[in-house]
Amino acid sequence: NILGNDRDAEECENDVYLAAWNTIPPQRPDPLRTYLCRIARNQALKRRQANAAGKRGGGYDAALEELAEVLPAREDVESRLGASALAEAINAFLDTLPYEDRFAFMRRYWYGDGPGEIAEMMHTGSHRVSVRLSRTRKKLQVYLKKEGYL
Repeated sequence: NILGNDRDAEECENDVYLAAWNTIPPQRPDPLRTYLCRIARNQALKRRQANAAGKRGGGYDAALEELAEVLPAREDVESRLGASALAEAINAFLDTLPYEDRFAFMRRYWYGDGPGEIAEMMHTGSHRVSVRLSRTRKKLQVYLKKEGYL
């Protein structure tokens, strides 16, 4: 979903295997699937950035723009708290959400699915998913302000 192109996805998959081979620590990562998914997502984002080269893409760029309105600027985070602390705060926030809200949030902002695709998975309408995501972003913004990240 991040790349939107089967050929790029296949090349990215090969890059993932190479990156895993080159970076896997001596002890087996636990869980291995999460380790590989993280590499895959990072490789896809790198390839997408290279392909876009300044052009506005499709749905995944829109998803990132939605989150950019809620999250603090990268420079602010790195200078004050660090990206890992922000990630922990977002994970803690996600733990407070009902399953449906967390599912929709992760599908939209981690996997890059569009509201229509998420609606099909959740057996509901895309407008309902869009509203759910909007409310979740607002809750995240309030949470991050309360925790001192904004």
